[in-house]
Amino acid sequence: MTRPAAPGKRPVAAKRIVFMGSPDFAIPALDALARDNEIVAVYTQPPRPAGRGMHEQHVPVASHAMSNGFTLRHPATLKTPESQEELAAFEADLFVVVAYGLILPAPVLAMPRFGCINGHASLLPRWRGAAPIQRAIAAGDSETGISAMLMEAGLDTGPVLAQRSCKIENDDTAGSLHDKLAALNASLLADVVADVPGVLSSAKAQDDNLAIYAPKISTAECEIDWHAPLDQTDRQIRAFSPFPGTWFSGPKGRLKIHAAKPANGQAAGARPGSFLGLGEDDQLRVATADGVLDIHWLQPAGKKPMSGRDFLNGQPLPAGYSFAMTAPKHTP
Repeated sequence: MTRPAAPGKRPVAAKRIVFMGSPDFAIPALDALARDNEIVAVYTQPPRPAGRGMHEQHVPVASHAMSNGFTLRHPATLKTPESQEELAAFEADLFVVVAYGLILPAPVLAMPRFGCINGHASLLPRWRGAAPIQRAIAAGDSETGISAMLMEAGLDTGPVLAQRSCKIENDDTAGSLHDKLAALNASLLADVVADVPGVLSSAKAQDDNLAIYAPKISTAECEIDWHAPLDQTDRQIRAFSPFPGTWFSGPKGRLKIHAAKPANGQAAGARPGSFLGLGEDDQLRVATADGVLDIHWLQPAGKKPMSGRDFLNGQPLPAGYSFAMTAPKHTP
């Protein structure tokens, strides 16, 4: 499927592209590439059981592809001869990959005339791997960005064709940074693809000595450690918002944090994890190792998000109540 070029945009030689992506992060890139190129097929991960009824649901890119008339494929693997034969039949100039989630074996990487280009949400070689957006915020990075690279067998190890940076603001969450980077990724990939094959000669190898990996987020690391410094806790909350979300243990189970901010001042003499009462904006105030965290919205298990006041209406807590921790990582 090819779409008309935007008015005033310079004409480019259209490429035959197989686009591979699964989450909503990839959708802007698909649409941007479709304006000047022929998207001969869209590959996504297969439908997955979801919801209370566990009915199969398409991943976001698959739903978008079907709504916009793209040819859709969602094989469970690209390792079988049958799946590779079907992919090769599209005779693509390029495979463009954005958070696809399936491994591309060597025969697949060698198929397209100009290779496989990946749009990755970090300034490689920093934050190779599955969770670059979350890891950048949690680490306190001041900037991140998008890297367009040629794919090879290693995980995000291929030579870089181009990069664009993006500032990480002090109030950025993984959700807000995700949206900025998705737009930046679309713009960068459109420009890189337009310059193929010339841009391929300028690919620069990554320095493996500078590589840092961004592993998947575990449930355990989403637990708030009240003994940690407040600025670290703030980054943790923003890095894992909106998904999977940070949590702490309340009197009746886990409480997921939906909105929280560091408060001004300190809680002199209060033990980390101590409930300090309700704030002026109906927030729960909890002491940390070196300050106070104001929790504006939280969600008890099995219930909807609610304000601190609404939570206390259903679960009164005395001042000084201690929110338990399963395994503190920092000593008081």
